[in-house]
Amino acid sequence: MTLTNRLTSYSPYMLSITRIMSGLLFLEHGTAKLLGFPLSDMNPAAFSLSWWAGVIELVCGILLTVGFLTRPAAFIASGMCAFAYFIAHAPQNFFPMNNGGDAAILYCFLFLYLVFAGAGPLSVDAQRARA
Repeated sequence: MTLTNRLTSYSPYMLSITRIMSGLLFLEHGTAKLLGFPLSDMNPAAFSLSWWAGVIELVCGILLTVGFLTRPAAFIASGMCAFAYFIAHAPQNFFPMNNGGDAAILYCFLFLYLVFAGAGPLSVDAQRARA
């Protein structure tokens, strides 16, 4: 078995690990905004755009981490990240590195990929499909 074949055989598991890690990182943004953990300077007013972003980050972050309703959660998270980029970052500067929006773009396209790729084998979605 060649190295390429061996690595390819692990790709479904790496999809799951990528989903889990991106879900946890996304969840962290939501907990910082809504729960004050980890401690940050983010404290959005209730029902503001930033507060709603925190709600989406919290809920979709949990769903993505466990791999439940992955495709809809990823679709909503991807859209929120695109919205965040064009509303908050793009008006500041054309270049993502200069406007602080590189993470929003990266999350947007990573979650868009999950819409099409699914959750992978290490997920609630996969367990439900087997049942």
